[in-house]
Amino acid sequence: MSYTRRSKDELAARVAQDIPEGATVNLGIGQPTLVANHIPATREVLLHSENGILGMGPAPAKGQEDYDLINAGKQPVTLLPGGAFFHHADSFAMMRGGHLDICVLGAFQVSATGDLANWHTGEPEAIPAVGGAMDLASGAKQTWVMMDLLTKQGQSKLVQACTYPLTGIGCVKRVYTDLATLACTPQGLVVIDTVDGLSVQALSELIGLPLSS
Repeated sequence: MSYTRRSKDELAARVAQDIPEGATVNLGIGQPTLVANHIPATREVLLHSENGILGMGPAPAKGQEDYDLINAGKQPVTLLPGGAFFHHADSFAMMRGGHLDICVLGAFQVSATGDLANWHTGEPEAIPAVGGAMDLASGAKQTWVMMDLLTKQGQSKLVQACTYPLTGIGCVKRVYTDLATLACTPQGLVVIDTVDGLSVQALSELIGLPLSS
């Protein structure tokens, strides 16, 4: 079987494809920040960053960076016309108050029913990093995860039940990976799409869980 994994930019474009017109969306630290570069200019989407930005644009051109305007991952960003920046507490009030339509987060593990583990691996030497993930996972109307499907050791990050400390329970609705897009449901994982050349059966064997489509 021959298939090609989505690159990080291809994965970001796949996530951006599903963000609807008029949505207010938080992009988490790491891979999710790339989604900002793939929102079509003709589609009005309000991008939020937890450090206090609404109306965030794509990454600036090389040489045009302004390090007084950064996202939650300390990367330079741009501000679209009408955008604003504000106090961190106001940003968290938006997150906790249910004002975000979608948040896109990275993850260490996601369970088949949508439990999320993305702040700590439980390893003694690992540095925990909660940030705003718990607030986003519980406050956003939909939580989407963007991640590689497999760890560097070849183990699936999609699991029957998370073994790492949980960020949220049953909060993840969709998982976008380098090999496939899946929905988490109370009945388990549903395949939305796979990369060319990868069958649902082969994907099921990689993940180690039954899939429906």
